Amino acid sequence: MTSSGPEAYPQVVEGRKNTLLALERKLPPEIGHPAHREAEKPGPGLSISVVFTSVESTLAALKKAGKLASSLGARVTLLVPQIVPHPLPLESPPVLLDWNERRFQVLAGKSRVETVVRIYLCRDRLETLESILSPRSIVVVGSRKRWWPTAERWLAGKLRRCGHEVILTEAE
Repeated sequence: MTSSGPEAYPQVVEGRKNTLLALERKLPPEIGHPAHREAEKPGPGLSISVVFTSVESTLAALKKAGKLASSLGARVTLLVPQIVPHPLPLESPPVLLDWNERRFQVLAGKSRVETVVRIYLCRDRLETLESILSPRSIVVVGSRKRWWPTAERWLAGKLRRCGHEVILTEAE
């Protein structure tokens, strides 16, 4: 994918001028794990969203979401809100989309089920997640194992207060 200008971005999310869906890719499951038949069917169905926090934490979250999706016949979507600082135009992220695309292909390739990766260019992570998640979504957030409050725990709490079912899983 080449990110040469604003035409490279498929859509503005729900008319918000501070969020762009920059990339959406469907990635097959890890080799040796067949895709679940229910997840292959098009149309509405149960979806489990995984929010990217860090590589290690997100791997733990994808593993948990993959197990849930396999047993429930659900799809997994990896949501990646990429913050673009205000001095830059929203269409010019500080990290190239090509690099991020390869990075998340490797990450989602560890999943046991087919995973859709969506990278959103945005100014505010929580605002973006609130606008793209359906009401009462099932969301898995990976966290580092710490005894003190972490940014991931704060995010999980905020998403719960927005009415979502949040599963917080800790990386080992």
